[in-house]
Amino acid sequence: MQHANTTGVRLTEEAILDHIRTLRNNLIKDFLDERFLISYFSEVYNRKELTTVKVEFIKRDLKEMLIHPVDLNHYKELITQLRETNAASLTEKNEKLFYTDVEKVFRRYT
Repeated sequence: MQHANTTGVRLTEEAILDHIRTLRNNLIKDFLDERFLISYFSEVYNRKELTTVKVEFIKRDLKEMLIHPVDLNHYKELITQLRETNAASLTEKNEKLFYTDVEKVFRRYT
């Protein structure tokens, strides 16, 4: 998840939020693949099986999340970092923010 601003152009607030939303939405789209979703649940939540109904509810909630704006409070630290550094690079710590955001949906079904 490394992206750098090599153009020398100052990142606008809109560009920062668009960047975060794009990365979040890409992760969400990965989870819309049932195989990835089921594998992740099995590994992280130690759930060997998800019912078809739960999978459909999770996918529905993830699709709704795709159209929502990013949670500014959740990403506040990352937004500040991107604003201060004027770089779109992400660290492993920042990457965890995206998973934590998506896992809000998952926890409803565990």
